[in-house]
Amino acid sequence: MTKIRLTVLGCGSSSGTPVIGCPCPVCTGSNPKNRRSRCSAWLDISGQGWQIDTGPDFRSQALREALPRIDGVLYTHPHADHLNGIDDLRAFCYRQQSSIPIYGSDFTLANITERFHYAFYPPSSHWNRPVLEARTLSDGLKLNGVPLQYFDMPHGHWPTTAYRIGNIAWLTDINHISDAQIAALQGLDHLFIDCLSERPYPSHLSFEQACDYARRIGAKQSWLIHMTHALDYNDLLARSPQGIAPAYDGLTVECDYSIPA
Repeated sequence: MTKIRLTVLGCGSSSGTPVIGCPCPVCTGSNPKNRRSRCSAWLDISGQGWQIDTGPDFRSQALREALPRIDGVLYTHPHADHLNGIDDLRAFCYRQQSSIPIYGSDFTLANITERFHYAFYPPSSHWNRPVLEARTLSDGLKLNGVPLQYFDMPHGHWPTTAYRIGNIAWLTDINHISDAQIAALQGLDHLFIDCLSERPYPSHLSFEQACDYARRIGAKQSWLIHMTHALDYNDLLARSPQGIAPAYDGLTVECDYSIPA
């Protein structure tokens, strides 16, 4: 039996919450669960550390949660709010004295390697920059023995990659899930699903859409992520159907996964 623990590093949208200069009750209120940094997660898989996305808040998130190591990174797509903290992976390269593999679609990796080309050079004696290895996702990939499934989903005009790691799935920045993908996501303990705002949006799910997909997937517990400041935590919690709840920065969930013989 393998234990998988996921920590929500951030559950906010591209602007984060509070939004700079915004006087709304959510941004100016005192509820810590309304303080949302940019969306990402960290997984502990029996001692291995796996990161999902490195947004611009990655450094502060890593410090807040005292992340001990990163053995690999799963990228969903190359928008700035999911990528632009990539340089802070250098601290883990230095501590571990090794390169870090990053995984994503061909589209995502091409964008990353073009924009951050310096991160893919061989290491120097000083380890003064990130040292990364770009690896395209392929069938059969396992994270410390746990099977990784990946799904191409639409994010407006951009593709994004959703991930299932054992019995936990992370579906951020999406606006549609196909019937075949819903079938492949059955049997989850925890589902983390995009929920940008109350109203429909061209490249994200609304609260109603997220709840509808969560019901169809039927995880034991579903968590709403990538939320804007238009969604108040307490209000959303009160309105969420049974088995669905808003996530918050620092939320940690666990499940046991039996690796097939």
